[in-house]
Amino acid sequence: MDAERQGGKRPLVALAMGDPAGISPELAARLAASERVRDAARLVVIGDRRVLEAGAAVAGLAAAIPEIAIEEIGNAVTGPALIDLGNLDPADITPGEASLAGGRFAVENFSLALRLAEAGRVDGVCYTPFNKKAMRHAHPGYDDESRFITELLDLDDGGIREFNVLEQIWNARVTSHIPLKDVSAALSEEVILREIARTENCLRLAGIEQPRMLVAGLNPHAGDGGSFGMEEIDIIGPAVATAKARGHDVDGPFPADTVFVKALKEGHHAVLTMYHDQGQIAMKLMGFDRGVTMLGGLAFPVCTPAHGTAYDIAGQGIASPLAAEEAMLLAARMAAPAATERKPQ
Repeated sequence: MDAERQGGKRPLVALAMGDPAGISPELAARLAASERVRDAARLVVIGDRRVLEAGAAVAGLAAAIPEIAIEEIGNAVTGPALIDLGNLDPADITPGEASLAGGRFAVENFSLALRLAEAGRVDGVCYTPFNKKAMRHAHPGYDDESRFITELLDLDDGGIREFNVLEQIWNARVTSHIPLKDVSAALSEEVILREIARTENCLRLAGIEQPRMLVAGLNPHAGDGGSFGMEEIDIIGPAVATAKARGHDVDGPFPADTVFVKALKEGHHAVLTMYHDQGQIAMKLMGFDRGVTMLGGLAFPVCTPAHGTAYDIAGQGIASPLAAEEAMLLAARMAAPAATERKPQ
């Protein structure tokens, strides 16, 4: 182990264990054992040792990582390490079934990880997949992670945005978890400009020095000159023109059914879509087992694999760790500047 790996230069990333009825315990164990992860970050797992050991048994791995207390988090941690909250007996969980116990476990782990990041105790947050039904059992009114973080940390509504990331391209979106019938009314030049700027900032934090971005239209054929809708002419096009004038390397709007082809062919770094499935379908077709979801707009990165809890293969030891590893590596890259500035603790 070299000096840099032993010391505090690698970022501290908290890994919140997600829904215990799916593949989250197996993925947490695989991340703790991953050399790629150990080389990139000092991992602090948050959850229950019994659940982690159960996940390790499924994966055919050892879960022998040291435990630390919350107050011990700091530069002395070389990782991986475990904060054992003792908050779930695996015997209380039925694989493949959402439950109050599973949702409460995920909520407690995620909440602590976020609080630690907010306080500057860790540089970034990663989490293994949640089940929204279970999360709603534990936290009534739960919509998604963005809304949960907003409420937990008492942030301005709308300040967090979800990005989907593959190795070669990012997908940002103007609207997310809202009904399709409400998308048009939610669009404005100001909102699109804000998302262009937010996307560029996140790309720079991820190490892309000169981000290049394309913007999708809303309507079929990007409205076809107004034949199928006016949003491209009245809202999206003017927003792109203003963004260009402000110095952003952005172009559009382009038809959503070809914009990703154009982005990949021409080497653009991101596509800004107008609504959730407009980008998600393309991204998951290109790399379902490697995709990462990143929540931007915070002072620290929050990342997770883009796939779900995979209840259908829970406990079988066949879960692919690729997306989870990519999520951890992205969190580590984006958290690196904070780690460099970290004061001794």
